[in-house]
Amino acid sequence: MTVSHASAASDGALVQALHDGDEEAFAEVFRRYYPTVYGVLLRITGVPDEAEDLTQEVFLRLYQRPVPLGTDVNLAGWLYRVASNLGFNAVRSRRRLRDRVLRWARLERPLVTGAPNPAAEAERSDAAARVRQALADLPERDRTVLILRHSGVSYAEIAAAVGIRTSSVGTVLARAERALRARYLARNPGAGEE
Repeated sequence: MTVSHASAASDGALVQALHDGDEEAFAEVFRRYYPTVYGVLLRITGVPDEAEDLTQEVFLRLYQRPVPLGTDVNLAGWLYRVASNLGFNAVRSRRRLRDRVLRWARLERPLVTGAPNPAAEAERSDAAARVRQALADLPERDRTVLILRHSGVSYAEIAAAVGIRTSSVGTVLARAERALRARYLARNPGAGEE
């Protein structure tokens, strides 16, 4: 597959080329999907370096074990599903590690790393942490749907990533947004006034 052909190729053709060991096809998939996969992982983890590492892991998995061939090949859905799973696993692992350190040190407050940030950055960071905590309280499907949609992923790709019909994505998304808002407000009374 030549470069000009790769950039115009459908996902199905790219997946077939990946199975044939075509390096150009892999490079095209990387160029095409890297920004969105990275965005999804950044929204899940909130840490740019970790999102970068996990994005590389997603594409490494694709390289080592390409998407299964079939009539309904959905490359984007596969990538977003792998990214979501890796991202949520990383967040859970980080939380478990933090909890172990806190128990070991018998601290009652979270550990703070690095130098103090300006007040605006601290406020933004605190707000983002509160949203991530409310998001973590949601069922996995709801978290995935919200993160994918707010990362610019289409309804069809979301449906493929979470295993629902495309026509159901809007309903699931609306319910997930209401649940997130309710959990956020329950954890942060008075936040609705901001």
